[in-house]
Amino acid sequence: MKRHRPVSALPLAAVLLLVVVPAVPQAADASGTASRIRPDPDHPAYWNYRGQPVLLLGGSVEDNLFQIPDLEAHLDLLQSVGGNYVRCTMSCRDDGNVWPFKEVAPGRYDLDQWNEAFWERFERFLRLTAQRDIIVQIELWATFDYYRDIWERNPFNPKNNVNYTAEETGLPMVVDSHPTRTENNFFWSVPAERNQPTVLRYQRRFVDRLLDHALPYGNVLYCMDNETSVTPEWGWYWSGRIRSRAGADDLEVQTTEMWDAWDLAHAMHNATFDHPRIYSFVDISQNNHQKGQAHWDNLAKQRARIAGQPRPLNNVKIYGADTGRFGATQDGQERFWRSIFGGCAAARFHRPDSGLGLGEIAQANLRSARLLTDRFPVFTCRPAPELLGARDPNEAYALSRPGEATAVYFPAAGEVTLKPDDLSGNVRLEWLEVATSKWSPPTTVSIDAPLGLKTPGPGQWVALLRSVIPVD
Repeated sequence: MKRHRPVSALPLAAVLLLVVVPAVPQAADASGTASRIRPDPDHPAYWNYRGQPVLLLGGSVEDNLFQIPDLEAHLDLLQSVGGNYVRCTMSCRDDGNVWPFKEVAPGRYDLDQWNEAFWERFERFLRLTAQRDIIVQIELWATFDYYRDIWERNPFNPKNNVNYTAEETGLPMVVDSHPTRTENNFFWSVPAERNQPTVLRYQRRFVDRLLDHALPYGNVLYCMDNETSVTPEWGWYWSGRIRSRAGADDLEVQTTEMWDAWDLAHAMHNATFDHPRIYSFVDISQNNHQKGQAHWDNLAKQRARIAGQPRPLNNVKIYGADTGRFGATQDGQERFWRSIFGGCAAARFHRPDSGLGLGEIAQANLRSARLLTDRFPVFTCRPAPELLGARDPNEAYALSRPGEATAVYFPAAGEVTLKPDDLSGNVRLEWLEVATSKWSPPTTVSIDAPLGLKTPGPGQWVALLRSVIPVD
């Protein structure tokens, strides 16, 4: 079985041959580029939607939201607490889900015929999110649907369709291993790999139908996979196909890949970080397996890596809940806030079995984040750890707009000093208690010398210091 090839071994010329797309116009009327999600022209590390810079924040009860029955109420709840960002895996593995293809006999599908119920759900989801200005990050290939027990009933499995056999395609009928073993040839069909035209025909048919629905909507981001470990050519191929389809209609789209490696410095991630002509943003969700100071440091290294050509860094999955396997509830909340204070463009709590979903704790954090950003222009700010003194690891994090405002996030009760490099003289100080989403009454303090900042109580807090003249 072919294994992951280090991206550094791939020549750039080979990369560019994989994605040949028409040039995308940089301006359009209200129905075109200007109304679609794209990197902000003035602050390219953040997103712009409908002509305005936007910070994407979210949480939801499930990842394949288009398949849930109470979708509209869930989106309304998200919007009511300040959320504007959801994940959409094209997954069919849960009870009550439907597959995209017509079932012509029990457990047997015809890949040449659609199950319109699937596409009606998807179209409704796109329409409802667009109406609420909620940004959708679609994942084309829900990796775990193609392994183990889900592959057993997946229509693409040769034993489950009337269109091809295992002998014709080389696809396995049983895959008992974890996706990190990459033992399903389904992900090796593209021309730069096994070049399996029979499988690729139906894969393209599925993606093209998805694009028929999604491309008219400007609130969609495109991610190729969930936690993939295959070679880069697979994702590059699908990014190229999406961009080509969009370019033919004079539309601009944004694409990325999500790798399995938890370390953002792993060679897998090079295929995204090092190729902005292929991927216009970077999903760094797997960094959210890290904890404490390491979580921040890994983010900061990658942010510095692309500082010369900044792109949005998205976290469509913030792990961490007492009921899950990837850290405690406290870890989930900290990862969310460190992502914001680290200059990320998007942060979303993962579904409830591994994250905080859209439960009460997630709602409080979303409300508090919006209370902060309503008063503090994150788009014009920079992470500023150098401003903090007398600080222990993971004690506090600073985000600054030089000369005008600084915010300091405390994951728990703490005390640090703030240096007067960017703010001096009399400034207005307010404290935001994250758990209650409440501001303290403002006070005026002098910052001509290092200012001591001590949280007013236990729990998470944000200190906001602004010059007496309000920030725009």
